[in-house]
Amino acid sequence: MKRPKILISGGGTGGHIFPALSIANALRDRLNAEILFVGADNRMEMERVPKAGYEIIGLPVAGFDRKRLWRNVSVLLKLRRSISMARRIIRDFKPDIAIGVGGYASGPTLKAAQKYGIPTLLQEQNSYAGVTNKLLSRRAKAICVAYDGMERFFPAETIIKTGNPVRKDLLDDTLTVAAARERFGLDAERPVILVVGGSLGSLTLNESMEHGVSKLTEAGYQVIWQTGKYFTKERGLAAAKGLKGVVVTQFVTDMAAAYKAATLVVSRAGAGSISELELLGKPCILVPSPNVAEDHQTKNAMALVNVGAAVMVADKDARADLINAILRLMADPRALEDMSRNIRTLGISGSDDKIVDQVIKIINHSPKS
Repeated sequence: MKRPKILISGGGTGGHIFPALSIANALRDRLNAEILFVGADNRMEMERVPKAGYEIIGLPVAGFDRKRLWRNVSVLLKLRRSISMARRIIRDFKPDIAIGVGGYASGPTLKAAQKYGIPTLLQEQNSYAGVTNKLLSRRAKAICVAYDGMERFFPAETIIKTGNPVRKDLLDDTLTVAAARERFGLDAERPVILVVGGSLGSLTLNESMEHGVSKLTEAGYQVIWQTGKYFTKERGLAAAKGLKGVVVTQFVTDMAAAYKAATLVVSRAGAGSISELELLGKPCILVPSPNVAEDHQTKNAMALVNVGAAVMVADKDARADLINAILRLMADPRALEDMSRNIRTLGISGSDDKIVDQVIKIINHSPKS
């Protein structure tokens, strides 16, 4: 097979970008593929993708404002420009296949690819499919999913359960628990609670910690607290002032060590985070974000709760209940052990290679190949 040209589109959050980069790395390693990313201007992918060594083109596309409808005039104009740009990108790059990972840019880009007869593959991370992927699925050659029951949204004959790709460094880590805790300047012997709300941060998780972190340290626990971009690190440091065994950081740069150090993880319920927790076998409390389409994070969380693989605290209840939920679970080693075992059974390893297998199959059967 000649060196393939592959277009990957999507992003907006780490939950879309990290799987996209994992797929790109596997395509590069196995096929020596020429890869072009298409993302949304002013979104996280415009920084992260070039840092990973890939070219990216940004579209002016933006999401619809459901609360302030008058703002959608500009959104529609941006969408029109993005569709025109996407068609030009497809004509110029001439990809052998286009892969959509979700996010604003994937809609116009994958639609343009389908218009020009380029085969498309979709990667749906969540247990509840997004509107864009549902619309694109009718003409997609394959839809790679992480959950059962996705025939509710997609043509059954195109669904392949591959799981969600995760960052390789998380799985290749060889640190001991003690060494991981010492890397954060923590006591190697004392339990650690890792609190992460994504790279932008979760106001709910941060305010819950702000008011309750002292209760966790009083109970003898240590904390790694990632505040994210919008809740300032200084505010977190003020809440943790005088408390022993609390690490406050805007962004955890070594997630492999943070996960290894953790006895319990408190997290939003994005599909990427859940896939990481599954593969690492980490007990977790999930606080789904209410600010996502179709409340899909609650559905992601419930898929774990229903098999005893996680505890869920609703966002509206978290400020009052989250700290107590952490204390209850940390006081029950048997529950933590059961949860670790149950969540590990849900993990699917080698997802990036499974997706590349599908890419190869599609390219080989394409009239253009």
